Amino acid sequence: MHSRGSLLSTHVEIEIPFHDCDPMNVVWHGNYPRYLEVARCELLRLFDYDYVQMQESGYAWPIIDMHIKYVGSALFTQKIRVDAYLKEYETRLRIDYVITDCATGKKLTKATTIQVAVDIEKKEMQFVSPPVLHEKLQKVI
Repeated sequence: MHSRGSLLSTHVEIEIPFHDCDPMNVVWHGNYPRYLEVARCELLRLFDYDYVQMQESGYAWPIIDMHIKYVGSALFTQKIRVDAYLKEYETRLRIDYVITDCATGKKLTKATTIQVAVDIEKKEMQFVSPPVLHEKLQKVI
């Protein structure tokens, strides 16, 4: 799967565990951000800037905005594919996601997260992404 205009992409596959479901074996809506997190970490690892490396570089990257559109329902034991696409990085990290059923390719969810750099020591939000992010991305895009 490819998202137009993405700079970098990856995907993960997840089998829906029982503890993520409601009594009707449907994934509770509040669990989807965790699936996005798994794919986001995989994407960040592609350019060696996962959360440990972020912290070591002196920056935290909190999510300041998240949008999720639920198109279909994921069910207990279903295998889903979570695609993550890096769309922006100059002033913020914008990552788009598409969750599909592994067996059918049917789209289940679309989402976007926005993260900004915060200087850990000064506790100040950065209005441009720090040079370390640019350096790491230049190696892979």
